[in-house]
Amino acid sequence: MTKLFARPLTASLKAALRDTPVVCLLGPRQFGKTTLARTLEPRHTYVTFDDDAVLSFARSDPIGFVAALPPRVILDEIQRVPELLRSIKFAVDRDRRRGRFVLAGSANMLLLPGLGDSLQGGVKSG
Repeated sequence: MTKLFARPLTASLKAALRDTPVVCLLGPRQFGKTTLARTLEPRHTYVTFDDDAVLSFARSDPIGFVAALPPRVILDEIQRVPELLRSIKFAVDRDRRRGRFVLAGSANMLLLPGLGDSLQGGVKSG
């Protein structure tokens, strides 16, 4: 990510994490989304769906996967597991703590069929 974009995105992401349970950081590949999320929230546990074992667990048991997550987490390459969004929504409906989930992905999830409804109202995009 160029320094031109990093500063405004950092401020927006910090603000969103202070008042929203789920923050989406979406953009083109190799733009620095992961680096930004990990730098900004170093205490969040980092999970990537590039790991086949993690991907398989999330796809086979989305509810169990989300239940097993730590209290604050960065989920990277979230577009690989669209079926996980409904489980995240249910988790947020039960516990609306701010800054719980940072979702990073290279596809615009909100344009994927049926996914926009999964997290409506609990998400801010950056």
